[in-house]
Amino acid sequence: MSTQVIVFVLTGLAAVVVVLTRVRLGRADRAAGRLQVSPVVLRVHTVAGALALAGWVLFLAAPEDTPAGSEELGIVALAFWWIVAVAGLMILVRWLPSRGRHAHEGTSDSWSEGPGLSILAHVGMLVGVLVFTWAYLTSVV
Repeated sequence: MSTQVIVFVLTGLAAVVVVLTRVRLGRADRAAGRLQVSPVVLRVHTVAGALALAGWVLFLAAPEDTPAGSEELGIVALAFWWIVAVAGLMILVRWLPSRGRHAHEGTSDSWSEGPGLSILAHVGMLVGVLVFTWAYLTSVV
């Protein structure tokens, strides 16, 4: 399988992670996980994800001799992917056990029994962004 195909598949999976994270955590009263996620972190994850996806797809699809296919757009899109990855890892923090007098119980999660889906999605996003960066630096894309 070609590296370009892997980058395209990972791009689609990254889009799914951004959308499902927003859907899964968007309503504060039904948020999945031990604790609710800061709306700011979720907003950063969603907005940076949308910008990263739009810029990255444009960069991948456009011919190299056009502004849309320029190295600058690729770098900006990668920067947004890194923001998404860091925000996703911050979202994973909600699964860490909380201790103390004012600790809250976990919120029930109908999508999974534990943090497995979130770990898969956001660690996978980190790996995907590493692959995107490697593919960009080695001029595969």
